[in-house]
Order: sequence, then structure tokens, then C-alpha cells
Amino acid sequence: MKYQSEVLIPHKSALLTSQANVLNEDVCLPAAIIKKSALENNIAWMQRYADSRGVSLAPHGKTTMTPWIFQAQQKAGAWGIGVGSAWQAAAAMVSGVKRVLMVNQLVGKANMLTVSQLKHQYSDVDYLCCVDSLSNAATLSAFFHEQGQILDVMVELGVPGGRCGCRNASQALKLAKHINELPGLRLRGLELYEGVLHGDNPQPQVEQLLREAAALACELEPFVEGEFILTGAGTVWYDVVCNIWLAARKPSHCRIVIRPGCYITHDEGIYNVAQQELMARDSVACDLGGDLTSALELVALVQSVPEKDRAIVNFGKRDCAFDAGLPQPTAHYRAGKPLALTPGAITSTGIMDQHCMLKLAPGSDVQVGDILVFGTSHPCLTFDKWKVLLLTDDEYNVIEELETLF
Repeated sequence: MKYQSEVLIPHKSALLTSQANVLNEDVCLPAAIIKKSALENNIAWMQRYADSRGVSLAPHGKTTMTPWIFQAQQKAGAWGIGVGSAWQAAAAMVSGVKRVLMVNQLVGKANMLTVSQLKHQYSDVDYLCCVDSLSNAATLSAFFHEQGQILDVMVELGVPGGRCGCRNASQALKLAKHINELPGLRLRGLELYEGVLHGDNPQPQVEQLLREAAALACELEPFVEGEFILTGAGTVWYDVVCNIWLAARKPSHCRIVIRPGCYITHDEGIYNVAQQELMARDSVACDLGGDLTSALELVALVQSVPEKDRAIVNFGKRDCAFDAGLPQPTAHYRAGKPLALTPGAITSTGIMDQHCMLKLAPGSDVQVGDILVFGTSHPCLTFDKWKVLLLTDDEYNVIEELETLF
């Protein structure tokens, strides 16, 4: 695309100086920032957890799609990175990831060709994807056999009414036998995602699914040469996955792989609640010392105070997640100096594309040009709205610009 103007079009949180501080308005606001200290804490904490349980960690990279973070997770000891599409697999490999678990089905000629080309270009990368049907297995077999390649796959186990995955053990066993007979495919293990189970108390259902998966893995063992990969666990139930699978009868040479993703920045919403529930039920997590902490913040400007109990800030649906609760203020600054913020005194009540509406408690001192810092809920849908996020120290000095690959 050609532009008539010679003016550089930067990303939306562009820095105005090489030594930028967010609170000094050296950055175009709104901006999504990540506190480096909190990020490093979370990476280290989850790796310690996996190591203490004797399981492998393959964080779900679709949360961040950020090469800098992928590399930090891998350097800290992550066994692999999880992704959900051929494009995300490419992003992980370009970022230097050496093992990519595409915990989704590979369908479509262009996607299969993409993976084939990746396997040629990154021959030292271990790539796996999921299958849940005889037809998909046959299509993959024909394509990769014709390319002279072997595609490593895992059978996916699902639940009735859920998303992908074989609906019962007999379907999964039939599929494994079929894969074993097809050229171009190699079965490596069994995958599931227990997070599809919801309700007031889904834990018993989660535990039952995990027990069924462990039993199924034993049935699938004859069709897997060498190490058997048994993988599940999002950011909510990773302790339960470890508890059930470590205690269950499993294939010999079984590697248990957990795949939390949102722990990387944690949040002030749904994942904070989930983590506190996990800490209450899991002594291993408590004994590690420390905890996950919120690392992702949205920094914005008050752009209007049209009524005494109402203010408008300059971010909206184009900038943050809003599916699991609106971002809520956690800090208030004026001219770079902190102001007292009483909990509940300033509350987000509505959001539009570029505006967030705030309700002000009586006596609130909010002025146009003030900076408010917001905690978010569900980090995935904030990350994917930014080409660049700002890595800062605890004083909001910008350390680095982190490019995303959405």
C-alpha cells in the first residue's frame, strides 16, 4: 500500500522520545503496558510449578502471540509452545520456538501447505497437531505422504456438546488404529481441553474426563512408538489435571504436558478468581512461595467530564477485552503524580469503540487530562488489539516495545 504523505504512521501507542515514561505522556495514550517485574515473576512461578509436579509446560501462545514472550518462556524452561492455527504455528517457529503443539485440527489445502513448508524450513522443530475424525486423518495422510513427509498427530478427546474431539473412547480408539495404518502420519499421544466444561461446579466433570483420558491413553499406547504425550490443562484447572493424571495408571514413558496461557500476565478478573480458588485447594502451589500477579495494564486519559458523576476515558472496545468484565481503574495520576484512589470511587460502567464511561462517586476529583491505569480481565482479547505493547519497569519507564504477531 502506498501513502501520499511522507509522515510516518506509527503504532497507536507510539513513543515520542527514546527515554519515554508513560505517566509523563511521552507515549501516545491509550497504551497497553506490561510490567516487566510481574511478567518475569509469572513466567518463573508457572515454570516452578510444572517442575515441582514433574510435568512439562507448553504455554498456550495464542494468548500473547509475542515473540519476546515466547523466547522468555522457552528460556525459562518451557518444553514447547501451544498454538491454535497454522498461522500461529508459523509465528512460533519464526520466533525461535523448537516445539510447537497445534492443539487444533489441521484442515484446508492452504493450511496443510503452510505446515508442510514450515516442516521443510524448520526441520529441527517438533510440530504436532490434533485429529478427531477418520476423514481428516485420511486427508492429512494423502497430503503429507505425497510431500514425502511424516506429520505427527495426537488424537483429541472432546465432550458431548463441546467443541472438537472424539466424543467417546471407542471413537478415539478406532481413529488411533486407523492412523496407525496410514502412511504420512505418526501418532504421538492424546490431547484434550477440560476448559470446555462449565457450570456451577464443573470440577467433578473435569476429574471424570481426566480419568477417562488416562484410561484411554493406556488403550492407545500400542499405537504410539516411544514417548506418549498426554496433554491438557488451561489456566483454570492445571492443578487438577496434574493431580488426576499423576495418580492414574498411564502409558509407560508418558509425558504429561500442561498448557496454561493466561497466567503469563494474569489479570484482575476471571483468572485472578480462578488462581485464588486454585491456591485454596492446592498445597503444592502454596508451598512454592509467591503467586501470579497482574502484569497487563491499560493506561488512558480522561478526555471529558461532562457531568459531575460521569467521566469519559479515551479507550474502548478497539483497545481491550470486554467479554469478561470491563477494565476497572487501579491507579490515578495527575501531572505524573499519584492521587489517592478509593476502591469503588471510579467505576467503569459502559464501553463503546473508542470510549469508556466512568461513574464517579460524590466528591471524586477527576479532571480532563488525568491519567487512569486500568486492570483488565481475560488478557487474550486485550493482546490481540495491539501491534505493539510496552514493557515497562514499575515506575512506567518504557524498557522495550514488544511486537505482536496477530
